[in-house]
Amino acid sequence: MNSALQAFGRHSISVVTPVYNGEASVAELCRRLGELLPRIATEYEIILVNDGSRDGSWDVISELSSRFPTVRGLNLMRNYGQHNALLCGIRAAKYDVIVTMDDDLQHPPEEIPRLLEQMEQGFDVVYGAPKEERHVFMRALASRITRLALGSAIGMDLAKNVSAFRVFRTQLREAFADYQTPFVSIDVLLTWATTRFTAVPVAFQPRYSGTSTYTFTKLVRHALDMMTGFSTAPLQLASLIGFACTLFGLAVFLYVFVRYCFEGSVPGFPFLASIVAIFSGAQLFALGVIGEYLARIHFRTMNRPVYVVRSVSGESKDLP
Repeated sequence: MNSALQAFGRHSISVVTPVYNGEASVAELCRRLGELLPRIATEYEIILVNDGSRDGSWDVISELSSRFPTVRGLNLMRNYGQHNALLCGIRAAKYDVIVTMDDDLQHPPEEIPRLLEQMEQGFDVVYGAPKEERHVFMRALASRITRLALGSAIGMDLAKNVSAFRVFRTQLREAFADYQTPFVSIDVLLTWATTRFTAVPVAFQPRYSGTSTYTFTKLVRHALDMMTGFSTAPLQLASLIGFACTLFGLAVFLYVFVRYCFEGSVPGFPFLASIVAIFSGAQLFALGVIGEYLARIHFRTMNRPVYVVRSVSGESKDLP
């Protein structure tokens, strides 16, 4: 810890936190960050991005930013999603190092120096990987699906350590400065800039208040967006299935031909119906995957914004 404080005492840090219904926890988060950051950075800021909260989160953020010049608030027009809100805050950051973390205090601010210390070893991105994850079965299954999807885009070795608690060098955002698609994955975008990733085991804490808004359906949808938005794996899978079905069809043809040569007849309608079902299923699967990619192309050509800022609070009024 002491070495991290000495190493990063000469650096400036921006902490970016997306806030969704975090009225009860965001003030405590800022208090703990306010105690830590002056000891590890010469300059720092806390950027709170209100992602369409339905409670009084923006009122709390506005009050904090009026009291503390190091707190900045960005109020989005609606709920765009965690990664979109993060991208908004990342683009607004002013300092050399960016720390991203959730607003529910599951990510202990006191662990930030450990991540910074690891970055001093030559890495560009350091994740705070959970030592142990405790989820109900469906949430655990959805998280596993999401990691598999992320692995198809950035590699399984990296995906297994990914979390929303991360530290990275601000200059990495130059690699995705022109990115304007509403489908956002910060972890994938970071791989566009560097391959120097690592992770530090961190004991995540219980939520300070409330419950997670990431349902099974939302996580699976996010996984689908990552696979079809940032990876060609589904297309490759469809091609593989089509190729396998073609080989199977040739094998069936040889079987029918050989049996016809020796017996003069082959099984009729049931055999034909099963073959038709196999091939029609493979075709529909491939068309479905192609349809997902066409949908992504459609949305990208619409030039929908990644986010829209409604209002800004804090010392700096510049929009990201």
